[in-house]
Amino acid sequence: MGRFLVHEWTLAAVAALAVAAAMTWPTLRYPRYTLPQDYWDPSLQAWQMAWSGHILRTDPAMLWHANTFFPENWSFAFSDTLLGYAPAGLIGVGPEHAVLRYNIIFVLAHALAAFGAYALARQLGAGRIGGAVAGVSFTYAPWLLAQAGHLHIISNGGIPLALAMLARGHGWSLRYGYRPRRRHAGWALAGWLVAAWQLSLGFGIGLPFAYLLAGVGLVSVVLWFVRRRRVKRPFGWRLLLADLFGGLVFAAVGGLLAIPFFTVAEQHPNAARTLAEIDLYSPPASGFFTAPAESRVWGELHEGARAVLPWHPEMTLLPGFALYALAAGGLFFSVWRVRHRLFLLAGVLVTMALAMGTRFFGGRFTYVPLFDYLPGWNGLRTPGRMMLWTTLLLGLLAAGALTAFCIRVRELAAERVPPWPGPWLRLATLLPLVLVLAEGLNVTPHPVVPRQPAVMRSVDGPLLVLPSSQNMDQPVMLWSTDRFQQMVNGGSGFTPHSQAQIREATVGFPDYASVDYLRQIGVRNVVVLRDRLGGTPWEGMLDRPVDGLGVSREQVGEAVVFRL
Repeated sequence: MGRFLVHEWTLAAVAALAVAAAMTWPTLRYPRYTLPQDYWDPSLQAWQMAWSGHILRTDPAMLWHANTFFPENWSFAFSDTLLGYAPAGLIGVGPEHAVLRYNIIFVLAHALAAFGAYALARQLGAGRIGGAVAGVSFTYAPWLLAQAGHLHIISNGGIPLALAMLARGHGWSLRYGYRPRRRHAGWALAGWLVAAWQLSLGFGIGLPFAYLLAGVGLVSVVLWFVRRRRVKRPFGWRLLLADLFGGLVFAAVGGLLAIPFFTVAEQHPNAARTLAEIDLYSPPASGFFTAPAESRVWGELHEGARAVLPWHPEMTLLPGFALYALAAGGLFFSVWRVRHRLFLLAGVLVTMALAMGTRFFGGRFTYVPLFDYLPGWNGLRTPGRMMLWTTLLLGLLAAGALTAFCIRVRELAAERVPPWPGPWLRLATLLPLVLVLAEGLNVTPHPVVPRQPAVMRSVDGPLLVLPSSQNMDQPVMLWSTDRFQQMVNGGSGFTPHSQAQIREATVGFPDYASVDYLRQIGVRNVVVLRDRLGGTPWEGMLDRPVDGLGVSREQVGEAVVFRL
């Protein structure tokens, strides 16, 4: 037990958790009542975790047919699902528990990302300080602060962790090459399972990861056939079987998860992304040197640079100036071989070009061919999120430089009498870590989540909550986590035609046409939130009479319920 408590991986996990709690603060200050960045997309994602846990406990066959977007089917596949967090959704009921669950997962996702990137850098041959810098730079890069409201983007730790496990299982590292005696089929299988779990969180970042693994797998198979005559069993049958089984599990998870999304794409042509939409979200080169407003260090200083970006939340892609400097140093002074440095540099440049979408020579040789020919790629709306891979590769370049620097420090220390590094040398090895962490400090707002109206705990579905819009409906989804009654309301990456028609048809509610229309599609109750009507198309609706409509009207707390 003592050895376990002081083991490197135990200490790394504890440190990752502590740093995550500190760097995401004040997320855990009021975790039942606030959400990071805003209460729109986080409300949606808190509902997603609650729904997956609820339906797996009650009726798993209805997983993809959620209680929102009534009368549509397959509504759970209208956006990335965070399905991998379903076990957490089994714990707790209601909006308050859903918000608490979201905030805990939000912090744990940061810890897993730092731990995973640290593990990958260490497996590839970096030292502890280099691995730590790779971990914190990957997790707390300034550009990710703009994604604080997108848990499916923050939840990326399975990517480097799976790569680390696969590399360890195959006995391979960047620094030492292939070492057959270090092969371990169990680690390889674990890597595939972690990769499958990562894919289950969403295709937004999972799809490029899947294509990367497919490419690596293809190269590995080719190498196995090429080298099997020169090297006896270069992979080993046990490892090969682990790869086959793990790869099949990964492919099966991806295929099964893709079916609902392809069904939605077929039933809702307006959900398809277009190159015009990709162009709208494609950042210019200046985005790589611009930080989001949530950055404590650079936010105010870069306000002018953000002002010229058409959609700055997805175009402020600064991974950190300290990281840029360390990675640049890693091109000239590193423990990685020169060819490996060049491969990492090529990866950085390629992923940057992909992150620019159509802004890099129109994307004709980078993003557009992927959009046109790779299945599923046309569902990715924001090219800038490819910066995730750029940040990881920059972190590995930096890790190589810092590892070489620490080796040099030890050499200098050995020349001292007694052989121990002085305080300045020891501080010099930690300074890059401090600088990278400092650039990751945030001023992310944590607004209070709108309180659930009491009527949501008693009214039956199918129902419609008015007013209704993309942003207004996302907290309504969260409010439904007590009973999960069917409801027209819902927010996702697109608006179904049926929902748009219902909103348009009910602008005159309550009148004969709107009441008759709602009855025909199966809506039984309409909940009107009195304090939210101002400035919406439904303003003034409570002054209209209901005589002769066969509708009863009831005041329930701050809401008004029309029973059809």
